Parts: sequence; C-alpha cells; structure tokens
Amino acid sequence: MRSEKNSILDEVIDRVKESEFCFIVNYGGLKVEQLSALRKELKGVDTRLMVVKNSYLARTAEMLKWDDISSMLAGQTAVVTGSGDVAEVAKMLVAFAKSTKTDVKGANVEQKILNAEDVVALSTLPSKDVMRSMLLNTMLAPATSLVRVMNAPLLNVLYVLKALEEKNESAA
Repeated sequence: MRSEKNSILDEVIDRVKESEFCFIVNYGGLKVEQLSALRKELKGVDTRLMVVKNSYLARTAEMLKWDDISSMLAGQTAVVTGSGDVAEVAKMLVAFAKSTKTDVKGANVEQKILNAEDVVALSTLPSKDVMRSMLLNTMLAPATSLVRVMNAPLLNVLYVLKALEEKNESAA
C-alpha cells in the first residue's frame, strides 16, 4: 500500500481501537448538509463520524479480530466511534436513519458484532443514568419498606396521642 493509504488505515484502526463502540452506517444518498448536521449532533455526545472505504474497514475488523462483518460492507460506509452511552448514540443514529431513509448496518459494541435489528433494539433501551437510577431504586426498596414497617407502631402511638389531645381540647 502507498504511504497515504497506510496512514488512513492506521487512523481508522486507531479510532476504532480507542472507542468503546463502532457503528457502521450507510450514508449513501445523503446531502452534505445532512451529514454535517449528523456530525454536529454526534459531537455533542463525544462521538465522531468518519467516512471509510469498505476495504479499510474490512482490514480494520480483521486486525482487531472482529467476527465476520462482510455482509455490512456494501455501499457507502461511515463509522461512528466514541465513548459514553452507547444506547443514546444508537437512538440518535436510528432516528437519523428513519428521517433520512438511510440505514445503520450494524455495530461492534464490547467486541460483539450487532446486526441492524440489534442496533434498533439497543436504541430502545434507557440511558445508563436511567438504568442506574432504576437499579438503585430496586436496591433501596427493601430498606425503605423495612423503615416503614419499623416506624408504623410508633406512628400509631403518635396518632392515638394526637387524637387524645384533640379530644381533650374539644371537651375543654
């Protein structure tokens, strides 16, 4: 390979290797303005879009020991790489794909290859912060119930005392 091609391939490999996830997107038929708008939107979630040749992505997948992605390497391809909340990025890409009639071909998340249907399913998951709060609420529920049960007899005594106080005030 020529030195320019080697440097481009090295850049693709480095970007994919340093990322927590890599979405493979078909950008065919998009206008420059639409692609720029997607890039700007993705930048807000610490994610970047890079147009790559299918052969470079195939070599990258081979070097990083991914499973076979040859079915995803047709047409015009771009990769979306980054770190952070993968479900949020999946939501953005699926919404963008629906609005522009493009498609998300698949993804590599934590060294697992996802097909297009898996990416759509991933986009329906809540964000990490929402999932963390759901887990915390689940973990705290028994403790909260225990506190309520332990406080119930004391509260009943307080209600009786309050009722006696009101009865004495009305009798006086």
